[in-house]
Amino acid sequence: MVEESLRSTALESVHEASGATFTDFAGWRMPVRYDSDLREHAAVRERAGIFDLSHMGEIHLRGPQAGEALDHALAGKMSAMAVGRAKYSLILAEDGGVIDDVIAYRLAEDHFLVVANASNAEVDAGELIARAHGFDVEVDDASAATALIAVQGPLSEDILLEALLGDEDVAGLTVEDLTALRYYRVLEGTYRNEQLLVARTGYTGEDGFELYVPAELAVPLWERLVAVGGERLTPCGLACRDTLRLEAGMPLYGHELGRALKPVQAGLGKVVALASKGDFVGRAALEGADHGDLPVLVGLSAEGRRAARADAVVRDADGAEVGVITSGALSPTLGHPIAMALVRPDLTEIGTELIADVRGKDLPVRVVSLPFYSRA
Repeated sequence: MVEESLRSTALESVHEASGATFTDFAGWRMPVRYDSDLREHAAVRERAGIFDLSHMGEIHLRGPQAGEALDHALAGKMSAMAVGRAKYSLILAEDGGVIDDVIAYRLAEDHFLVVANASNAEVDAGELIARAHGFDVEVDDASAATALIAVQGPLSEDILLEALLGDEDVAGLTVEDLTALRYYRVLEGTYRNEQLLVARTGYTGEDGFELYVPAELAVPLWERLVAVGGERLTPCGLACRDTLRLEAGMPLYGHELGRALKPVQAGLGKVVALASKGDFVGRAALEGADHGDLPVLVGLSAEGRRAARADAVVRDADGAEVGVITSGALSPTLGHPIAMALVRPDLTEIGTELIADVRGKDLPVRVVSLPFYSRA
């Protein structure tokens, strides 16, 4: 794909002015880094980082049966969620494989927002439209009209309090609202008289927020956050976002999740509401099925500086292939190699010794609990 054909977010000019290096991510021209992957990673762990995530998909469902429609479309029970809450869920195929992992926000009794991965946004919108057939609900794919900016890190709340509540363009939010906002909750206000959603969610393992605004307001909001954040807030690219989420043990679609994988393999069996709701797409394939012989996701840790990367083979002590690396890196925070891998289910006990292939050389690894990193 030539660069001219890539889609751009509303913040592209801001990234260019900041000296970003770009990459093709799911057909989007996205900043992979501004300066140093390691410095950007450390900024999120120690202070705060700001990310442009406007390549993600935003799909609204509105109507008296919006909750019931999502109960049918997703693996979780969305209709029981309170207004102002968020819930992690999965879109399953009929055979129980994972089409995508999503976050659903309940903005009103009859209004939900589903946020999809960039690589699956159009597919997800199509699935939700098809699965809403027969329900009293309207599905609106607002992805192209929506910008998503994330502020992540231990200083993110302080920065948002100053940036948003000290801005006359922001209305409908209070200090008490923001400081009381718990994880997987969302607030609604306005920015320049347009809807502003502030969610306490993220993909870094740190405290943080995700802000949704109309795309035409992305630049002034970004610039306001950066100006107020100052040295506390570092623009961050997708490279450090990947090492941050890996340290936090968070799955990435296409690596730890995919159509060929069942939720239980990634440790997401509890996300599937088999006991608390009726029929939904994928239920028949999963209910009562025995998946005990399928590979299971584990964390792996090693010593030294060489890291096993995605698709590397995992072997046992006898040299037999027993799994595959799904994601791997030299952990910037921990200082040693980490990886997630799908391995034979009898080899998942903590402390199990295995071998990962690193460019034709053996790397001793051991099974460890996930996540690799948890904030204090």
